[in-house]
Amino acid sequence: MVGAPQSFVTSHECDKVAFQNGFRRTHGESGGWRHYTSTTAQGSLWLTRDNTGGWLLALDHAGVVAEIGLEPRDAEGPGIARFWFADLVLLYATMPRVYELAVSLPDAPLQEFLHHTEVLPRSTEAERLVVQRVGQNIFRERLMAYWQGRCPLTGITDKALLRASHIKPWKDCDSDAERLDVHNGLLLSALWDAAFDSGLVSFDDAGRPLFSPTLSSDGKALLCWENPLPLSDKHREKLAWHRASFLYEDASAFI
Repeated sequence: MVGAPQSFVTSHECDKVAFQNGFRRTHGESGGWRHYTSTTAQGSLWLTRDNTGGWLLALDHAGVVAEIGLEPRDAEGPGIARFWFADLVLLYATMPRVYELAVSLPDAPLQEFLHHTEVLPRSTEAERLVVQRVGQNIFRERLMAYWQGRCPLTGITDKALLRASHIKPWKDCDSDAERLDVHNGLLLSALWDAAFDSGLVSFDDAGRPLFSPTLSSDGKALLCWENPLPLSDKHREKLAWHRASFLYEDASAFI
């Protein structure tokens, strides 16, 4: 049960949690929940403390709720889902991921691209390349946020060694929305990116690598990995396209 209005201590702690994690616009309190938004991330969140001493986070961003990896709590409140945390340490540990997803999903990269390119000319090939570079830079930064700055296969975090890998290439996408969708991208180390881009490797629906029969044994040995890719259903849709585009009708064509 949530107490209303919040005590000074509770409201102060809620503000600290939100402000330190990118949600710095306050919209007051209603029913014991303090409401926040961000100038850089999509959606709203609400924070409160219940009568057990635990903390509650409410979200209205469907993409964040679907991909945050937490089980919603059966509790009344704002938003489309509520999550309970036994203490502030656990809440603070979750909040960076909330922000990372909120700046990446679902169309935040597209809106940023449209804002930065609306006045740019596109009549010549050189001008169109400038627009493309803007989009690719935005795509990379949003992939860095979504994948938390690390290659999920190898754990590499060196920014210079990471590549924003389109699953469906920029030139083959049907729209800017598809080009800039973070579900159409993987953040891979340079060697994995080269293999993926050339069709020497793809991934099954469980995120496990599938190596082409044309890949040499030496090349395969160098493609070390620790964990499968954590994939959403949207990633799986794009990866099905990737496998088919290299003339492999199903995963059995890979080994």
